[in-house]
Amino acid sequence: MNKRSSWALPYFIFLVLFVVMPLVLIVLYAFQDASGHFTLANFTKFFTDGDALSTFALSIEVALENTLLCIAIGYPAAYILADRRLNRSAVTVVLFILPMWVNALMRTLATAELFNMAGITLGKGTLLFGMCYDYLPFMIYPIYNVLNKMDKSYAEAAEDLGAKPWEVFAKVTLPLSMPGVVSGIMMVFMPTVSTFAISEFLTNNKIKLFGTIIQENINNSMWNYGAVLSLIMLVIIAITTVLQGSDSREAAEGGAI
Repeated sequence: MNKRSSWALPYFIFLVLFVVMPLVLIVLYAFQDASGHFTLANFTKFFTDGDALSTFALSIEVALENTLLCIAIGYPAAYILADRRLNRSAVTVVLFILPMWVNALMRTLATAELFNMAGITLGKGTLLFGMCYDYLPFMIYPIYNVLNKMDKSYAEAAEDLGAKPWEVFAKVTLPLSMPGVVSGIMMVFMPTVSTFAISEFLTNNKIKLFGTIIQENINNSMWNYGAVLSLIMLVIIAITTVLQGSDSREAAEGGAI
């Protein structure tokens, strides 16, 4: 127990029990039928199920719209927070953190109640509003961290060479902040695709996302088909994570353009 590696044992046990084993079970159930025999019918069912494919396409559409909305709002906010000339108080940064201290489900329920009190019909608009409200901090902080740690001498050098403010932003600040943007996209896009609680409460279950059909299959004890849907989502997450890693390294190595 005097070795440093011994202190990692509890974390290793936790990792095996609550990360590795659930993933293994998902893979096993995905390739089995109700009797426990090997089959690919679950995958065939997904690719031939019109409702599941349309729900998946809708989830991608909503996730893209929410991600773009978060970028449009989050990047200017992160830029203002990181710019000492525009923001000199650390309190402003804390104000963006405060909503994250409240449980996401409670925030969603409160948002739905506000819409009901205002007589606003729940639908795609309220869904995007709620998702943007919930996930916006996850877009702001990766960008803010990159901008805050950015070497200001690059922008100063560009200004000394005669670059206009918009040129400094387009050719120096924006390229150097791309790792933060990519991280923010990952933290917003994938949870949006797989969420189900927000769409249920903010649309009265009128709009179903991919996470909703996973939940419904699991709740109805359709473990095998639910496992296939979960596995497809995991594969998408894995691919985007790998792409994010390579893009982040290229952006970090490339520097300013």
